[in-house]
Amino acid sequence: MQVQEKGRDRVDDYISRGLRGFWVPVATSVQVKTGKPLARKIAGEQLVMWRDGKGKVRCVEDFCPHRGAKLSLGVVQDGNIACRYHGVSVDGEGVVARVPAMPDCALEGRKALTHYACEEAGGAIFIYLPSADRPEAPAFVPPVEFTNGEWQVFPCMVHWDCSYRLSLDNAADPMHASYLHNDSFTLAYGSKQDTMNLDRTKDGFVIERVGQKGVNLDSTEVVMDEATMFFRLDIPYPDGAGPGGPFRIIGFAVAIDEHTHHSFFWRCRQVQGLAAESWRFLYRAFLEDRHWFVLEQDREMLESIPEDARRREMLYQHDIGVSRLRQMMVRRAKEHFKALDAAEAAKSQSA
Repeated sequence: MQVQEKGRDRVDDYISRGLRGFWVPVATSVQVKTGKPLARKIAGEQLVMWRDGKGKVRCVEDFCPHRGAKLSLGVVQDGNIACRYHGVSVDGEGVVARVPAMPDCALEGRKALTHYACEEAGGAIFIYLPSADRPEAPAFVPPVEFTNGEWQVFPCMVHWDCSYRLSLDNAADPMHASYLHNDSFTLAYGSKQDTMNLDRTKDGFVIERVGQKGVNLDSTEVVMDEATMFFRLDIPYPDGAGPGGPFRIIGFAVAIDEHTHHSFFWRCRQVQGLAAESWRFLYRAFLEDRHWFVLEQDREMLESIPEDARRREMLYQHDIGVSRLRQMMVRRAKEHFKALDAAEAAKSQSA
């Protein structure tokens, strides 16, 4: 029994620090400015990002291999990141490019830091967080709304003082909208009683209300494929909210550490041409503040939940999406530890 509990704690602690083996957003594109490094803490790791000479974002550990100073306090030189302490520069692969204080220094050309694959889509920067079972970055396939040209998207990033797991649970729980957001612009309608249905998909599941469709936040799609984990939901809009169909949200929750996270939300609408210009203006001028109002309601509620709430919570039928999501995360965590334990066993045998 103690062995089983220890195993469960190991998995739970790993998930809480940040589930790995996925492409995750870490900043909006405008935050990574040319010539200026940006520091980020993701899944407990200190990282630094910058744009190289071609404008591509690069990411390595925020650690100078010379004496350990933060590279994020340095400068971008010749497409590399240079430490302000002694000028040592590192390229986007984590290799020491130059030690200016000592020409022909033996450190030059040495791989010194972990680097992270980077991609850019939907106005945001994504990095790949490797896991033991998925050490190499798979092809980056962003949500289709970011790439097919039919959607207008607005990325936003928020910092919340609670576990990223609470944000994911919240997304897998459409029923909360009828209560928490019942004084908002779009979510004040529909019944406050219902049952939930869960349909498994190739890459996750859809959780939806049985008794109503297209009235409130009535369903959520949770995607957990080989490379990404995010949610997609549609909110019906009244006629006065401009051209296009439902207001769609694409969301990612990214652990900073066990206690805090970044939530990324893309506000999307399927409009093109002049209608797209009209929608973008209407959103910025009138609708954006209302969406921040809803996010603040989520933030306030989630940050109020104690960190040990999971040990005492009493779930019921509406929580089948929450339960399914947690099962999927545990499965991915176990795959990581299976590969990690196998690698450690092989290393011990060869020693």
